[in-house]
Formats: sequence, structure tokens, C-alpha cells
Amino acid sequence: MKYPMAGTGEEAMSGVTRKVATVFGGSGFIGRYVVQRLARQGYVVRAAMRDPEAASALKTMGSVGQIVRLRAPVTIPEAVARAVEDATVVVNLVGILAERQPGDFHRVMAEGAGNVAQAAAAAGATRLVHVSAIGADPASPSGYGRAKAAGEAAVLAAFPTATILRPSIVFGAEDQFFNRFARLVQPLPFMPVISGATRFQPVYVGDVADAVMAAIDRPDTAGRIFELGGPKVYTFRELLEWILRETQRKRSLIGLPHWLAWLQAGLMERLPGRLLTRDQLRMLGRDNVVSPGAAGLAELGIVPTPIDLVVPAYLRRFRPGGGTREPQADRSVPDQNGTDK
Repeated sequence: MKYPMAGTGEEAMSGVTRKVATVFGGSGFIGRYVVQRLARQGYVVRAAMRDPEAASALKTMGSVGQIVRLRAPVTIPEAVARAVEDATVVVNLVGILAERQPGDFHRVMAEGAGNVAQAAAAAGATRLVHVSAIGADPASPSGYGRAKAAGEAAVLAAFPTATILRPSIVFGAEDQFFNRFARLVQPLPFMPVISGATRFQPVYVGDVADAVMAAIDRPDTAGRIFELGGPKVYTFRELLEWILRETQRKRSLIGLPHWLAWLQAGLMERLPGRLLTRDQLRMLGRDNVVSPGAAGLAELGIVPTPIDLVVPAYLRRFRPGGGTREPQADRSVPDQNGTDK
């Protein structure tokens, strides 16, 4: 074993034949599902992240010593190289939705992705799966989209047989889409709508994790790009209407003009949490759906999960009374006032 993980517990499995997988972003939303699936398939999993102490829950997803938490930010090449040593499988799930400092998109999602791919190639890994996003485009109006595209290019330059997965918005119990808007609407007298005609194709986090595993297991995925979307396309307005119905909140949807949304985003960028940024506004101006003819979940042998089967269970707590009241007879959304700009 070239890379002893002193004090981490990985040495507990050194007496058996090991297959090692390193997952960057292993403590994140998608990462937890991927780590669990790798552990079930018998991998020793190195979950690489910025703060290992904050991810103690990962330890319960495998046997003793099977899941090892490492501090290995993708922006530090030396740490990345140590994390992938002896690994046969490398998965990169790292991404950010907002910058803390100018240039963070490029440092994390372009340079960081390149660091992972270069290290994986140098370590002799046989499979690299890089999770990008629908909207990755060097000509994107958003810095996020351009950085994602630069990351894909850096990955394929260093590791040409890598598999790239591009999901639409990802949903699941811990998501930052349905949960965020269900929480946002509670204190508001109406729901503001920005770019309500923009289309999304929500994909279940479990399906994305299954796509990662399929990319690892299937040789025919090498060097290919897959776009991952759920079984149905919704406009942003339709998704907000759906959230209102499921949370039994009667609110009008009011379309905000672009200039007002731009002004509000500029103010929100200065607040903790960054609920909305101007870069995210630019992303909202483009559809987030699987491209016509693109390979997707079907080609990976995965039947996509609709939001109706998963999301209502975790949005229930946002209903009046915390979901403990009897369902209302009329859960329709009232008049939809305003127009989207």
C-alpha cells in the first residue's frame, strides 16, 4: 500500500484485496449518495473535502475503515494527488453556485477539475467520472456556465476517457431547490417570479448517483458526455405552482421585471447566504433541459424518477401546521397575477 492513511482507519482494510475510489465532494448533496453506493459495491472510499470533521455521518455508510474522510480541496494539487494515490476510480462532484471572491468559479470548477483529472491520470486510475451541469458552455452569459465548460475541457485534455455527466437541477430530501422555495414562500404574501418561462428538467439525486455508478462500471461510457434530466420538463413558473400546491400555500405569483430582479440580486449578493446573485439571473435566462439527441439516463439503463414520487414527502413539513393537519379539500393556486419578464 503506497499511501498509508495513518489514523484514519483505512489500514483496517489493508489485509484484504482493496479497490479504492476517491470521491471529491463526497460530503455534498450528491456525494453522500455516491459514497454509499460505492461502499455497497465493496470499495474503500476516500471522501475528499474541505472539512472532514463536518462529515462524520459518512462513517456509518460502510464498515469499519471502509470510508475515509480526507481534507483535499481541489484547488490544492498536492492534496489532490495524495487523495487519489492507488485509487482505481475517481469521481469529481465539486461545484459552487456562488462566488465568495471574484474568480472562485474558475479556481474551483475549471482549475480544480483539471487538478483532479491530472492527478487521476498520473495515479493510473482506470475510471474518472466528472459531474458538470447542463448549461456548461464557453459562450454562456454566466460565469458559472463558462467555468463548467472550462472544467470539462480541462478534464478531457488530461484524461480523455473520462465520463462527463451533466445533470439539470437535482432534487432530493436535502436539495437546495424545492426546499429553498418552499421555505421562502412561507412568510411572503406572494411569490415573486423571475424568468418564469425558463424550462427545467429536474432529476432525482438517486438517479444521478446511479448514473455515476453506471459510468464507472460500463466501458462504453468512456470519453462520452451524458445529459441527465427527469421524465418531465417544467417551466420555472410551473415548478413554483407545484410547490405551492404541495405545501398548501395560497399565494399569487407575481412576475418581476428584469431590471428590478437585477437590482435585488445586486443587493442580495452582499448578504450572507446569497439567495440570488446576478450570475444566477444570467443562468435563469437559459433553459436547463437535456439537449435534443443527447445521451442520457436511458442510455445508462436508468428509468428517471418523477418529482411526484419523492418531493411531496419532504415538502410536507412546509405545510400549515407542519404537515400535521388534514389535507385541504381545495389545494388550487389562486389567481396568477403579473407577467414574467
